[in-house]
Amino acid sequence: MTINEYQELAMRTVNPKLNKDEILINSVMGLCGESGEAIDIVKKWFAHGHELDREHLKKELGDIAWYLAEAATALDITLESVLEANIEKLKKRYPEGFETKRSIERDDAE
Repeated sequence: MTINEYQELAMRTVNPKLNKDEILINSVMGLCGESGEAIDIVKKWFAHGHELDREHLKKELGDIAWYLAEAATALDITLESVLEANIEKLKKRYPEGFETKRSIERDDAE
C-alpha cells in the first residue's frame, strides 16, 4: 500500500457531517491526543520501569497516522506531498545527515 492509498482508505472513516474547517480542527486535536497516548506508553517504559508495550505503541502510531491523513485531506494535499516536503526540508537542514552543530546553529525559518 502506498501512503496515498492509505490516506484514501483511511478517509473513508471521516465523519461526513464535518466540513473542512471542522475536519482540520478535529485532526489537529486528534494528533495532540494520540501523541499524548504514545508519550504515556514511552513514559511508563522510561520512567516507571514498565516493559515497552510495542503493540500498544504501534496502535497509537496508527492513530497518529490517521489524524495526519485527516489533516492533509482537510488541506486538500496528499500525504505523499507532506512527506516529500519534509524530506526536502531535512536535506537542506542536514545535507550530510544529522550533525549536532547544525542542530544547535540552525535557522528556525528552515
